[in-house]
Amino acid sequence: MKNSLITIFVAVALLFAISSGCRRRTNSEEESPPDTSTYHPEATPATQFERDLKYVRDAHFAYVWVFSRKDGKEFTKEDSQALRTNAPGVVDWVTTDSNRKVIGGSNFAIDPPQMAALEKRFKVEDYSGK
Repeated sequence: MKNSLITIFVAVALLFAISSGCRRRTNSEEESPPDTSTYHPEATPATQFERDLKYVRDAHFAYVWVFSRKDGKEFTKEDSQALRTNAPGVVDWVTTDSNRKVIGGSNFAIDPPQMAALEKRFKVEDYSGK
């Protein structure tokens, strides 16, 4: 009888030791705080032009141009038509800065003769890869 009590005691102790080592984690233990050491959120662009430029850049176009009239006035329907005629490969047009600038995004370059025609009429800024 003494041996059976010792055997039962050892079995219970062994069972307790095994089960306590394999306890289930709680939710608070599973969740670790995010690693913020390398996280730096981007600042929100300050002006409407910067926000619109970011919008076009985020589309990952190979080419991004900003067109504005040389006299600084608002774009007319004729100006818009000239852009579309001379830059048929541009697929994304965003008018910004109170209709004084147009941002164009494309994966295809504008042909040199067409770019020359655009540069005669507009101030052209190339933001590709910047």
